[in-house]
Amino acid sequence: MLHLPSRTVRLRLTLLYSGLFLVSGAVLLAITYILVRRSSRPDLIVPGGSAHGPAGPRALKEALANPEVARYVRHVAEQQYARALQLHTEDLHQLLVRSGIALAIMTVVSLALGWLVAGRVLRPLRAMTATTRQISERNLHQRLALPGPRDELKDLADTIDGLLARLQAHVAEQQRFAANASHELRTPLAITQSLLDVARSDPNRDDGALVERLHAVNTRAIDLSEALLLLSRADQRSFTREDVDLSLMAEEATETLLPLAEERGVTIETSGEMTPAFGSHALLLQLTTNLVHNAIVHNLSDQGTVWVSTSARPDVVELTVENTGETLAPQMVSALAEPFLRGDERVRADHAGVGLGLAIVKRITQVHDGTLTLIPRAAGGLRVTVRIPAASRASMT
Repeated sequence: MLHLPSRTVRLRLTLLYSGLFLVSGAVLLAITYILVRRSSRPDLIVPGGSAHGPAGPRALKEALANPEVARYVRHVAEQQYARALQLHTEDLHQLLVRSGIALAIMTVVSLALGWLVAGRVLRPLRAMTATTRQISERNLHQRLALPGPRDELKDLADTIDGLLARLQAHVAEQQRFAANASHELRTPLAITQSLLDVARSDPNRDDGALVERLHAVNTRAIDLSEALLLLSRADQRSFTREDVDLSLMAEEATETLLPLAEERGVTIETSGEMTPAFGSHALLLQLTTNLVHNAIVHNLSDQGTVWVSTSARPDVVELTVENTGETLAPQMVSALAEPFLRGDERVRADHAGVGLGLAIVKRITQVHDGTLTLIPRAAGGLRVTVRIPAASRASMT
């Protein structure tokens, strides 16, 4: 069977170039033929005179006055005109045939030239394809780095390089996150295993103390699992958006955590105005609760203070949670929102958390197209500001 080449981009470009050349040549040939045919009619010239010399207009007029002479002259003229018209038609036909042959030859030549030109134009694209096929998870650092002038192919290569850079950073982040999550989840399981081994080898064990410690370890494992699920949910953006008010969420989070604040001797002060936003009520409430909880836990041992305030502008709403506490270095503050990274000076033995509080806040802020700012206070403590787009008038109606 006849093997037809695959319809590649190079073949399609070649056929397109040749087709345009063929159509343009045919149209040009037809226009030329019509113009030449209309403008080059044969002319009939009847010489006058006799063997003795040229005849004047008077003699010619007298000769044509004779019916026999006039009839003869008309007959000769018609024959000469018919012959000239036939020769003219044959010349036009020959011109058309030869031009058609030349057009066919040039069409074949245009196919070859089109194939070469299309191959040269698509050469960078083939190089990009070959390089991209070689890139895998193990060599995401490799880039196309297409040389040459700034054109559409160069822009495409730079866009792919940018995509690879973001993909590399995302894969590295996910690998670190998976390793840290595995380590964090393994810790309570290892503690549980150790407690059970000690209890089994000790016949005089205190079952009440064992149950209490196992309960605490299990609670920590559950909290970590729920935090991981919440973080995954935020990453997937699988939530419903609705009209919310950050000021009401701040009040709800404050009331919920007030017993914890009183237990730790921390005073909470709230202020602000109505802050309409458009997002997930559950996620934004979790964000607010995490911020207030962190501000209470990582505070002074006695007589600490937490300030919670909200404000609104035409295009953005703002939630600020500020607390007293130990003096923090700017380098440590910049890492507090990373998963499982905790500032050593902020960790308490009785309530260290799972290391995902601010990481969840950061991710929820990102999926709401907002910004998270962490600034250490000069007097000690931390100031956290969350800004997300305000609810538009259309969403509030």
